[in-house]
Amino acid sequence: MIELFHHALRLHADPSRVVVRPFHLAWAGNGGSRTERLVKEVMELDTAATRAELELVLKDFEARHWQTRRVFMTRYDEIEEMLGLDGSEIGDEKRQLIGAYFCHEYSYAAAALMNPSAVPHFDQTGMPEGSLRILMSLRAVGEGHISSVAFREGIITSRNELKLAPEPPFATATDAVGQDEEELPEGEITVYRHRDSTLSGTVIFPITAAQSKGLEDLRLVKFTHDDGSAEWLGTYTAYNGSAIQSELLRTRDFRAFDLVPMTGPASRNKGMALFPRKIGGQYMMMGRQDGENLFLLKSDTLTHWEEGEKLLTPHYPWELVQIGNCGPPIELDEGWLMLTHGVGAMRKYSIGAVLLDKDDPSKVLGRTREPILAAAHEDREGYVPNVVYSCGAIRHGDKLFVPYGVADSSVAFAFIEIKALLAAM
Repeated sequence: MIELFHHALRLHADPSRVVVRPFHLAWAGNGGSRTERLVKEVMELDTAATRAELELVLKDFEARHWQTRRVFMTRYDEIEEMLGLDGSEIGDEKRQLIGAYFCHEYSYAAAALMNPSAVPHFDQTGMPEGSLRILMSLRAVGEGHISSVAFREGIITSRNELKLAPEPPFATATDAVGQDEEELPEGEITVYRHRDSTLSGTVIFPITAAQSKGLEDLRLVKFTHDDGSAEWLGTYTAYNGSAIQSELLRTRDFRAFDLVPMTGPASRNKGMALFPRKIGGQYMMMGRQDGENLFLLKSDTLTHWEEGEKLLTPHYPWELVQIGNCGPPIELDEGWLMLTHGVGAMRKYSIGAVLLDKDDPSKVLGRTREPILAAAHEDREGYVPNVVYSCGAIRHGDKLFVPYGVADSSVAFAFIEIKALLAAM
């Protein structure tokens, strides 16, 4: 097995990381009647009762969240607009209390933190030679096994160093403007990071009907368009409890995020990974269309994907059950380097690599015979044992920085020499 440098840092689930989220009574049943009744009940409270109840809420929650009173006021404004209320004579205390009844606290990473991807950060100012500011996405799993997208910022160096920016004491959820209180929204939607929140304290939650049970395994890539402009794109799996579909996250500033359903037969599957630029005038993806093999997909648009051509099938013992990608291909002088995952006996996961031709990625130039990383020792134990899995590595100089999930429970980090990796093919 290729020698790796394993960084000592490990990220784990943390039930203390909580956010305040809108509580949509209409989504829970009985439509807007419950909303109207609840607002009416609070409106009928006298001043003393209102103040006492609000003081109790703030005692329980204000120290656990950022700008709690402002959050309650914002939530009240949404309810006021929904019900067509005239709030001109409603005092701040009653507004805050009404807002509190339509919020709830959610521990977004209580169950697991896993399956990261890494890209160059959009801000590289002040970086000394040999250092690169990075941005990671992580799959955070909370109550009800619902997955959301969390972020961490950090710096890696040519000396195999990794330093993550500290998480702020309070996390905030992205929000959609004009969200429908009566029913789950459908289709494309844009969510916004709070203007005062850092990315390391931002969480993107499921918001549409198709996403209602989870946003899973975001594979981020810094995509360079034909005009030279950069856009950060990410494919992920939207899950509604019974069906899956692939969707596309798009952002240029990490302030606004477009969440766009993809169409075409290929989008009905998991594990799509986008090449970081067009090749031969077309967008290209790697996908696992049949749950077993790797396919090369081509399209004239970013959001519609037909069935592709089968590129790789399970071959070696460590991958005989199935193979898939571990994130977007990485461009080298030698070709496109793509990390893969394979599943072998006892459903043990391992990570390998392939090299594809730079001008024609349908040509496989090399493939690792042995895994470069496999579940072993302490990496075996967790929510789903014997799993190692990455959603995207990043090249830095002559090395790969590989964040990876361990046993669907935590996140670990490794550095790999690219030269040694290519020599193993």
